[in-house]
Amino acid sequence: MTSQPAQLTWLNPPPHHAFGDSTVHVRTGKETDFWRETFYDFWRDNGHFLYRQVEGDFSAEVTVKGDYKVLYDQAGLMVRLSETHWVKAGIEFTDGLAYFSVVVTNDASDWSLVSIPAGPDGVRIRLTRHAETIRVQYLDASDHHWKPVRLAYFPPSKSIDIGMMCCSPQREGFEVTFSDFSVGPAISRDLHD
Repeated sequence: MTSQPAQLTWLNPPPHHAFGDSTVHVRTGKETDFWRETFYDFWRDNGHFLYRQVEGDFSAEVTVKGDYKVLYDQAGLMVRLSETHWVKAGIEFTDGLAYFSVVVTNDASDWSLVSIPAGPDGVRIRLTRHAETIRVQYLDASDHHWKPVRLAYFPPSKSIDIGMMCCSPQREGFEVTFSDFSVGPAISRDLHD
């Protein structure tokens, strides 16, 4: 076990987490989530988010592998300007299956899901900021190509927070491992290979 990297900070630290050489293992707290208003008429801002601040355009990647069992168990990447402006993208358990899920929040949240082929080693996720746009992709385990999932508007700002996110809205104790988290220069704006 290693110590927490100095450049990373917790918003809502989980009850249990452990750092490895290139991994973070998390066990979630009770009824944690990030959501604002839409459909459910509530807002929650108590999910676990391990982040660093970044300026300008960037691409961030992480691999997530979780023990998805209960409705809405989720883990992935999050970009956050404030509690009213953020995007989370990753794997979410709903209707008995693990889907790729994206929630974009600009005052109120929206939610989109797509079925993807998931390998036994988890799913690699990439979020890219291009000016006022957040681009969401996952690495397809079957052909090893990055697949587009979403382009979303995100308010311009000098700096924002980017990092690993996990929640368990219906329980506590969801276990997830994040591996090989990285933040670097933004990938090309070309949308098609």
